[in-house]
This record gives sequence, C-alpha cells and structure tokens, in this order.
Amino acid sequence: MLPALFFLTWVVAASSGTGVRAAANYGVFSLKYRYSGQEKSLSVLKAHDTQRQLRILAGVDLPLGGTGRPDAIGLYYAKIGIGTPAKDYYVQIDTGSDLMWVNCIQCRECPRRSSLGIDLTLYDIEDSDTGKLVSCDNPFCVEISGGPLSGCTANMSCPYIEIYGDGSSTAGYFVKDVVQYAQVSGDLRTTTANGSVIFGCGERQSGDLGSDNEEALDGILGFGKTNSSMISQLASSGDVKKTFAHCLDGTNGGGIFAIGHVVQPKVNTTPMVPDQPHYSVNMTAVQVGLEFLNLTTDVFEIGDRKGTILDSGTTLAYLPEIIYEPLVSKIIAQQPDLKVHTVRDEYTCFQYSESVDEGFPNVTFHFENSLSLNVHPHEYLFPYEGLWCIGWQNSGMQSSDRRNMTLLGDLVLSNKLVVYDLENQVIGWTEYNCSSSIKLQDEHSGTVHLVGSHYISSESPSCDVTALVAFILLMTLLQIFIYQNM
Repeated sequence: MLPALFFLTWVVAASSGTGVRAAANYGVFSLKYRYSGQEKSLSVLKAHDTQRQLRILAGVDLPLGGTGRPDAIGLYYAKIGIGTPAKDYYVQIDTGSDLMWVNCIQCRECPRRSSLGIDLTLYDIEDSDTGKLVSCDNPFCVEISGGPLSGCTANMSCPYIEIYGDGSSTAGYFVKDVVQYAQVSGDLRTTTANGSVIFGCGERQSGDLGSDNEEALDGILGFGKTNSSMISQLASSGDVKKTFAHCLDGTNGGGIFAIGHVVQPKVNTTPMVPDQPHYSVNMTAVQVGLEFLNLTTDVFEIGDRKGTILDSGTTLAYLPEIIYEPLVSKIIAQQPDLKVHTVRDEYTCFQYSESVDEGFPNVTFHFENSLSLNVHPHEYLFPYEGLWCIGWQNSGMQSSDRRNMTLLGDLVLSNKLVVYDLENQVIGWTEYNCSSSIKLQDEHSGTVHLVGSHYISSESPSCDVTALVAFILLMTLLQIFIYQNM
C-alpha cells in the first residue's frame, strides 16, 4: 500500500534507507567500559561477544494470516505483541510504506469488530508500563519532519498523518513502546524477544481504514526501507539484521514472514534502484508466452519514479498504459471467441470454462542480472461472480499520482519467496511452496534453523468450540454404551 502524500511529520528522511542523515556538528559521549576494574578474561569477553552476535543475528518469525484476494480489502497480516504486559495486535504487512501504527483508545472512527475472526484491540498507553509519548523535540520526530516542527514545542506530542494511494488515511501521534516478536531458537521453534519501537497511535482513520471496514485490522506494519520503519529501528538498535523475506501463500492463505538471512531456498538477486523511496528494481523486458512486447528501455524510466515497485500492501499489479494495452491484448487474443466486458468499472472479465493455465499464456517480467519473474495464468486471472477477471491494471487510468507507475503487488508476489537484503541493496525471489519451510542462518555461528509457514485462520474452530464438539461426541458415545448395556 503506497502512501500518496506525506503531511505534517511524515516526510521521508533518507530515501536510500542505508543510514541516518549526516549532521554538521559533532557530539561527544561519555563512555564507561562494562568490565572496568575487572580482570579482563578472554573467555568472558568472547562469551559476551558470542551472546551478542547470537542475539543480533537470530531470525524473527512473524505468524501470517489472510489472503491477497483482489475482490476484498483483507490482505496479509501478522500478529505482534505491544506493551507491558503485552497485548496482541493484528497488523497488515506492508512493504510499500514505512510507518507502523495501530488504532488508539481515543479513536472514534476506528473499527470495533472484524469479519476476519480476530479480536481488535485499541492501544492505550496508560495500560502499558513501558509506553511513552514521543515529544516534538525527539530526534525521531525532528528527522522524519525534515527539521523542527513549527508550533510544536518540546512538551507536545509529535503528530503524524499519512495518506495512502487508495485515499485511506491515518492520523494521530507517535508513541514508543516495547514490541514483542517470535525469535527463532531452533527448528520450527521460537522464543519471545522484544525491542523498543516508535510507532503511530491512530486517533482518526478514513476510507478503508475507518469504522465501515468489515475486514478490519488493528493497524499497519510498514516494512519500508527508510530509517523510520520497524526493521530499520530494530536494526539500528542491534536487535536484527536488515534483511527479511516473505512467502505469501496465495493458495491456502497465510505463509512465511521472517527477518534474517535466508539460505534455503537459494534465490538470485537484482539490484535495488538507488535513491528511490520504495523497493524498486529495474525491469528490462516483458514477455507474453514466447513473444516479447515491443518496448523501449525508457518505458521503465519515466519521470522521477524509476524502476518497478514491489509492494506487499497492494493486491493487483499496475502497469503503464504503454505496457498494459499490448499485454492484455495478447492475453485475450489467445481465445478469439471470448466475450469481454468490464465489471465494477475496473476489472476486465470474461467467461471461460476450461483450464486457464492451458488456455492462456504465462507472463514473464525480466530484470537486471538475468532475473525473471514468471506469472502463471491462475495467478494473474482471478474468479469473480462466475467470471474470470484480469488482475493487470492500467496505472494510466488511475489518479495522476499513479500515472506511469509500474507496481507489482500480491497478484505477482504470491507463491514466491521474496528476499529483501537491505545490507547489500538487492532483492531476489524464486517460485516456492509457501506452505512449506525455509532455512535461516546465523552468519557467525553457521547455525541453520527451519522457519515454517503460518495461517492465522478465521475459519478454523477455536479451542473452546473444538472442546465442545469433543465433549458432545464423548457424551453421545457414552449414552450409546449405556443404552446397549441396559
């Protein structure tokens, strides 16, 4: 989900995401050695370094739920703990934005219930022993504001407002609190770890984030590349490495979302486009079946937005008109007898009773370093009210802000392991069964652990319901036994 505009405090501070803004002045810190006055034991120091390296480089496993259905708002989301004592929050995973925020106790327009089968929670700083307000003179507030905020004094809370590409918005103030997550401790095992993170406390929501949203979540977890994102904050504190991966299960829902170095499966990578605010890579060609579209290289470098954006917070795929029209024409041309019409003023749909994978071509996007992204017909076509609809969208038909944009969302990213390596400024992917497991490695110790898939189900029975069913079944068998022995 890409933010269209940033107002007030939400100004990108470092678009490359590789470091903090340089300062003109220098600071002096008074340091004290931890082992001052003690005999320096090499074994003690080595043990300290080993424990620190294990803590820093251990992987993080975020349980996933949801699906990227094109006809619904509910996308992929994770469960995290916030506060002391911790409470569970369900937040949408979004690589297209940076800010993490949750609905706040003061919010009147926030949703109170969700059809996803999850309990919504409003964050209340008074309920957390570790929650603190972020003031206007806080370095975080000053940095993302591009300087001191006019009229916002040191004793005032740092405000934020963010408007997303679909017109939804969130506004409130920043707080700092402990965020709990599952740290990988063995094969398919985790232990609880935490880190302090600054995030938004949402007081006002609008659009799809407001009270009318039936498939509501508690907030959004931005995994963008700037210094204000959760992964950047945790990495700057030495809690994690600045690399993560997701595998969105478009077949069963849920999937894998992990922070750490993925060693299996192996993925080939392509460089990130430098000096771009989002995860962008250079596309070089588009192929439909065996035929390449007749495109010039400058098609992928229009205006200030260079490269192709990868965004897990967007469902469909948006292509410039010069790519969209020949692409869709070649797809439809595979079946000349199709009766094509528009549904809901946005989807190109048709009836087709045979196998779409046999009747339509694969679409392949080619990128630098000979990396390709293959999209099968069952991935770019989705069923809707007895029809098949095309998931490719014409970005030239969107708002002027989206014109000429090339963006690949869950439609393309599902059923693939996608690795974001901010340490080396590369992104890679491979087709993968997202209901299986991946392997994360500690780069120093060499230890490798399995991380499995998750599905936070809204349809499976709860423990109470399961126990009730088992009790009823047991009582029925008991009655039959008593009746037979009377």
